[in-house]
Amino acid sequence: MGSDAWVGPWRPHRPRGPIAALYRGPGPKYQLPPNTGYVLHDPSRRRAPAFTFGARLPAQTTSCSPGPSHLVPSRMTVRGPDGTPAYSIYGRLRHSAPFRTPGPGRYFPERAGNATYPSAPRHTIASRNWVAHTKQQTPGPGTYSVPPLLGARVVGKTSAPTYSLYGRSAVGSCFEDLSKTPGPCAYHVVSPAVYKARAPQFSMLARTSLPRDSSMKPGPAAYNVDQHRRTHGWSFGIRHSDYLAPLVTDVD
Repeated sequence: MGSDAWVGPWRPHRPRGPIAALYRGPGPKYQLPPNTGYVLHDPSRRRAPAFTFGARLPAQTTSCSPGPSHLVPSRMTVRGPDGTPAYSIYGRLRHSAPFRTPGPGRYFPERAGNATYPSAPRHTIASRNWVAHTKQQTPGPGTYSVPPLLGARVVGKTSAPTYSLYGRSAVGSCFEDLSKTPGPCAYHVVSPAVYKARAPQFSMLARTSLPRDSSMKPGPAAYNVDQHRRTHGWSFGIRHSDYLAPLVTDVD
């Protein structure tokens, strides 16, 4: 093959590492289950209910019901035929293979041996199994350790009290700075209503005013007595005649 068949400086060579295209895989056999539909739905996802519409049944052209000529026997009831039980006698069944039971002459009691007759015990001496002794690895007495009898954790014995020495504490010693101790004012006084029966409490509200009309009304200074025009006037103290008209005075 000439050099004109290849484009550029690339030439066929052995790949440096494995290439997936050089191997055959299972293909799309392993795929995620779908989330749609009802069959083969993903079990980890919520599946909505699916409903189907049934096919229309074909119309029955022929009727299978008995006609008027069908006569039900009079002794036939809902629970079966009415009457006495009837039995039938069948022939003897033939066995597929004949029985071959052994007769009395087939047994040999004298050959039973120790199974039927009493006999003295019999013992045998087997050879020593050296293979089992060579592979046996039983621990010796030094392998077992006796629990200690000192300390607080003694098994099966009453242990004496144990004490430990701690370091010097700064609280309560002579090195404690008492100036940092909170005084009486640092504690809040607890209300007696917390730990005793609480007395009833009352509150005083502000004075409530009666509902009034908010419209503006004239005061005493808004009236002028001098400008009042009197159209009718009456006089008292003088006896008038019943036939005279009352005194009328006009004020400009």
